[in-house]
Amino acid sequence: MAGIVVVFDFDKTIIDYDSDNWVVDELGFSDLFNQFLPTMPWNSFMRTPIHYRVVPAIKAAHALGCELRIVSDANLFFIEKILEYLGLKEYFSEINTNPGFVDEEGRLRIFSYHDFNKCSHGCNLSPLNMCKGMIIERIQASLEGKKKIIYLGYGSGDYCPSLRLGEADCMMPRKNFPVMISVEENNDNSVQLISIDGKLQTISASTHEALPQALPVTQ
Repeated sequence: MAGIVVVFDFDKTIIDYDSDNWVVDELGFSDLFNQFLPTMPWNSFMRTPIHYRVVPAIKAAHALGCELRIVSDANLFFIEKILEYLGLKEYFSEINTNPGFVDEEGRLRIFSYHDFNKCSHGCNLSPLNMCKGMIIERIQASLEGKKKIIYLGYGSGDYCPSLRLGEADCMMPRKNFPVMISVEENNDNSVQLISIDGKLQTISASTHEALPQALPVTQ
């Protein structure tokens, strides 16, 4: 299976919760967090539970010769620490996520994967800080030979990269966590794309009209 690249989302895929939400809830800041959420990008705020079958699955895929990568809207600090704790960091050849580190004052600093304050990534299906579809395209361009991509995800941020996959690739959404978006209209004729995890972004009405239709899934 050396010709297979398995791309994992992290939150609610490798771990069983959203790492940002879990930390906020455990610190007791949920109410304050919810007050700021509608007005700020998600990752400007920013050892969780894991499904017992995930670690054996990752090790088995690696043992079969699959190349494993992560594409996540979490942050590097959380991901690396959790993977190190689980003994999984060495199994992944690449981690694509928002930069995160502890500074000299001991404070956790989290930045955007795409610096949207300087330049937009231009994808209307993705949050301002990260377009996973662009990352998937870069991964596809970097692969040597004919390789199949298996993409594992769960939320609206995984919708765009699913559209970039080839005919031979596979999209595997988590059971009961459909890769979908819901739409809420605002008074200014813009709309918000809201995923099942609560993360949101605002787009124009014209962009909303151009959104692709839902993809059929074979049962």
